[in-house]
Amino acid sequence: MVSTLDPKPQVAVVTEEPSAADPKVDAPATDATTKRRRRTFGWAIGAIVPVILFALWQWSTSVGLFTPVQLPAPIRVYDAAVDLIDRGQLFGHIGISLQRVLLGFLIGSLLGVIVGSVIGLSRVSHLLFAPTVGAFRAVTGLAWVPLLALWIGIGEDAKVTLVAIGAFFPVYTTVASALRHVDPHLIEAGKAFGLQGVSLLLSVRIPASLPSILSGLRMALAQSWLFVVAAELLASSQGLGFLLVDSQNNGRVDRMILAIILLAVIGKLCDTLFAFFENRALKKWA
Repeated sequence: MVSTLDPKPQVAVVTEEPSAADPKVDAPATDATTKRRRRTFGWAIGAIVPVILFALWQWSTSVGLFTPVQLPAPIRVYDAAVDLIDRGQLFGHIGISLQRVLLGFLIGSLLGVIVGSVIGLSRVSHLLFAPTVGAFRAVTGLAWVPLLALWIGIGEDAKVTLVAIGAFFPVYTTVASALRHVDPHLIEAGKAFGLQGVSLLLSVRIPASLPSILSGLRMALAQSWLFVVAAELLASSQGLGFLLVDSQNNGRVDRMILAIILLAVIGKLCDTLFAFFENRALKKWA
């Protein structure tokens, strides 16, 4: 007789919990650590050349390779900065230049996006206006100084206008070129989904052109810092450009070098900040 009371052997299914050593769990933390290390390594590599230049500067002045009139020692430039801070002037120069750059950059970039969009999206507009705008792009910034002084005066409006001119052309060029060269297949796909006009522009054309547009804006910001020096030649009493020219007139080479260093450092900080937002924008919208 066969017994029917013997149960069948049970198979236990064990679900293993992911351990702390599981590579899948540690992957995000590892990626974040790797990115931080790469960022730190990048900063360290980028600091090599400035450190070498500073060392050469210090060495050349200490051995008498240059006279103090030709190239003052770093400590003299530092003393000049401290003196301007004590007088309450240095941060005023920095603030007014930064204000002119940001206002001119915003105005010039906005106009560059508008004009570049019109010329980039319309073949008739491109044929009609592109040659003329391209010709004005070849005019150097200093050529506008006497004309703006005659038309607008020597006040703040003329300085902001000159910076806006410097910011306009890089944005216009990249926007117009990027919109004209959007992949036709993307446009056809957008139209197939019923997109037309503004909706097609916002959903297809601009995201496809975004890397080029942001690159143009970044170049425009750098160009704005170049033009602010020319703008502050218009009878300014404040600004880093004024500090540079006034120091030249008074034979203060230490202040001249200080103004150049500040323009380089602040311009680089603005570029780094813009690059941060550029990366965020590309990840989100491009």
